[in-house]
Amino acid sequence: MIKEYYDKICAGEDVRKNLISLRTALADEKEKRKFVYQLGADFSQFLHLLQNEDPKVRKNAALILGEMESEDLLPVLFDAYQKEETKYIRADYLQAMKRLDYGDYLVKLKERLLLLRNQKVETEELKHRNEEIRVLQQMILACEAPVHHRFDGYDYRGAVILVTNRNQREVTANQVSGGQRTLLHGGVRVQGVEVRELLPIRTYTELLFPAGEIPVSDAGSPEQIGRYLAGSGLTELVRKLHTGNPPYYYRVEWKSTAAPEEKGNFIRKVTEAFEDACNGVWINTTTDYELELRLIRKKDGGCLVMLKLFTLKDKRFAYRKETVASSISPVNAALTVELARPYLKENAQVLDPFCGVGTMLIERERAVKSKTMYGIDIFGEAIEKARENTALAGDIVNYINRDFFTFEHKYLFDEIITDLPQVTQARQREQIREIYERFFAYAGSVLNREAVMVLYTFEPHFVRKEVKKYREYHIRESWLLNERAGTTVFVIEVKK
Repeated sequence: MIKEYYDKICAGEDVRKNLISLRTALADEKEKRKFVYQLGADFSQFLHLLQNEDPKVRKNAALILGEMESEDLLPVLFDAYQKEETKYIRADYLQAMKRLDYGDYLVKLKERLLLLRNQKVETEELKHRNEEIRVLQQMILACEAPVHHRFDGYDYRGAVILVTNRNQREVTANQVSGGQRTLLHGGVRVQGVEVRELLPIRTYTELLFPAGEIPVSDAGSPEQIGRYLAGSGLTELVRKLHTGNPPYYYRVEWKSTAAPEEKGNFIRKVTEAFEDACNGVWINTTTDYELELRLIRKKDGGCLVMLKLFTLKDKRFAYRKETVASSISPVNAALTVELARPYLKENAQVLDPFCGVGTMLIERERAVKSKTMYGIDIFGEAIEKARENTALAGDIVNYINRDFFTFEHKYLFDEIITDLPQVTQARQREQIREIYERFFAYAGSVLNREAVMVLYTFEPHFVRKEVKKYREYHIRESWLLNERAGTTVFVIEVKK
């Protein structure tokens, strides 16, 4: 079919249609290689079409030349790009050049980008100019990694949002000393506390900077939102928190129930309007961003603006380099430990019978120092990864690759803390129920006369059912973490 399309193009037969069909066929890499071989580096037909009076013929000819990946074509494509007067196809020449080594043209591409940013165009041409700017930015970023900024706002005492478990927001709020604390639906708003004092808290999932609220009157369209962002105090806030000059490389996250395609169109329009008004101070990129603008639509039609900074490194869980599919998140492990903290004793002998990659034991040690810690898991890969994580954490844990139900030790333990197994594709519900039965039947044999169990579970009904079977087990407290998943933390007192 490719030869047929090409022959028709050469014959001048329905050129535009056959160029489009040829481009589609060239998406098959094998077919493309065959076509290049057949041409024998004779691209004259397509070069001739770059002079065609039909802009869409010129566009498709340029894009096909880009597919040929011949560096000899670069000067021709760049010359055609410079001479092209039809604005809506200029970006297509750049798309063709992206596949080639255009490094020698970088200075000229930058000059063109600067010219476009300072250029005032009619509304109907704005879309085409912005598309050209977008591709130019992509090409420049591909050659020159952006100069990232250094976060320098550790003494910032303005408002921040700590995103937390919705059911246990108070746990995080209670760890904040001083300042003003307000419980929100999904976290805690803190003001009057330096950022450096918040960073060690281990029970929040994200730290966000509120960057304003767009009223309904200015949030009716993505273009309005983009222009509002440009005129707000957003840039000043970012400057205040960082060392280094613009541009700032960012992405937009739109929190809404819209379909993916609708979200994509919305974000594109926001960023185009935003950058058009900012004149190069902000540059949107999907790969090497250092900031995220998070837009959250309110019920009244307005919009909240949150700033997530990837320049502010989260080092709380730096030890967690290795994971397995069933690994508990470190924040949930830290939250479990914080909830159970009043029941944890210093210098305790601690056991995790389903330790996975060691996260629960490491977080337990961060909260209250133990005497000895043992981690057991039947999954050998998890044990090896637990050893690596624990070494990075600087802790000492005795890890054993073994089935807990065959584990014996010369002394008994003061505490069990663990993330109990959950239902998965590999483990059906009945299998998990049997594991819970065996766990509660066996746990007492490895515990001291007075001990405690801290259990993180997705099956709270199994826990309650098994506890009722034994006189020595007593649920002291339980906390629901997630209604939908049923995730619950139990503290169970053991008295033999």
